Amino acid sequence: MKTQVAIIGGGPSGMLLSLLLHREGIESVVLERRTKEHVLGRIRAGVLEQGLVGLLERVGCADRLHAEGYVHDGTLISYGDEMFRIDFVEHTGRPVIVYGQTEVTRDLYAAREAAGGPMVFEVEDVAINGADTDACHVTWRTPGGTARLDCDFVAGCDGFHGVSRRSIPAALRKDYEKVYPFGWLGVLSETRPVNDELIYANSPRGFALCSMRNERLSRYYIQCSLDDRAENWSDADFWEELKARIPAGQAATLETGPSIEKSIAPLRSFVTEPMRWGRLFLCGDAAHIVPPTGAKGLNTAASDVHYLHEALADHYATGSTAGIDGYSQKALRRVWKAERFSWWFSGLLHRYPDQSDFDLKMQIAELEFLRSSPAAQKALAENYVGLPY
Repeated sequence: MKTQVAIIGGGPSGMLLSLLLHREGIESVVLERRTKEHVLGRIRAGVLEQGLVGLLERVGCADRLHAEGYVHDGTLISYGDEMFRIDFVEHTGRPVIVYGQTEVTRDLYAAREAAGGPMVFEVEDVAINGADTDACHVTWRTPGGTARLDCDFVAGCDGFHGVSRRSIPAALRKDYEKVYPFGWLGVLSETRPVNDELIYANSPRGFALCSMRNERLSRYYIQCSLDDRAENWSDADFWEELKARIPAGQAATLETGPSIEKSIAPLRSFVTEPMRWGRLFLCGDAAHIVPPTGAKGLNTAASDVHYLHEALADHYATGSTAGIDGYSQKALRRVWKAERFSWWFSGLLHRYPDQSDFDLKMQIAELEFLRSSPAAQKALAENYVGLPY
């Protein structure tokens, strides 16, 4: 087999890249470790920046998003029983859209299939060969045997645990990481959301987040210990703890019910540099991870895809290498800004085990400054709705 761009990873970033390249007449093959059913069954959050929405519109995957997604003009932040609102549209002229990442992926798959783009599932032992030469190729094994794909370039969209980042020699890359001393216990329930917009809660008992998938499907999170286990929490215990962490008015109206999914996710900040080695380019979680506070994971992957598809399109159209040579530096500039916002927002809202009384007072002072300062609110809103590409 031969193609122009081999895309490793059939998640939303890999599929979006394949469709953007298709619009430019650039051939690609998508390789995915799991089955299609598994990929489409993964439950993921979805707060979409306008930059990502624009990319989905460009590849014809935004009709259902606009019909079923929820436009959020702002968000609420609480501390104790105090609560205030950040108005995104007032400060930036732009909202965000709540639309599940699972649905984004489903729309992208439908478009890829309609375009006839080749996809290979259940690939094992993927190896990227010759990325630093002119004989770049990818090999893998499937239940049907072994295969080889010769290509001009490889896009590593295969996540934190994928082969792409590990294919860059350790001596040539540097990893930056912060592991947070807590996790998020998340519950999905078929209940009405407690509020029309997200509520980020700072509580003496720990952080909480009230979010939603749609008008009858809610997603709630509470900060928990890293050594905790989801099975240690009954539904009743979860609802009781959530109510204790959000303002009394919202706790009184919270609709509870059986959980249909319950899990604990650790939090980390991670960046690897560079995001390019020869003919291999990293995108999304393969290169960087953000804590979920602020919903930057999928959106930062989308900015990588934007930069990479533009660089490849320019290369194939003009022969120039300027875009691909500058990809890593350009992508990392925006990545680090997203990392900064996610780190700052996490620090504002969570309880850390080593916080002193002074630290706690500073946290509340920061929240009260944010509540009273239009300039501080504008800075948060600009980051939340998405910095420009």
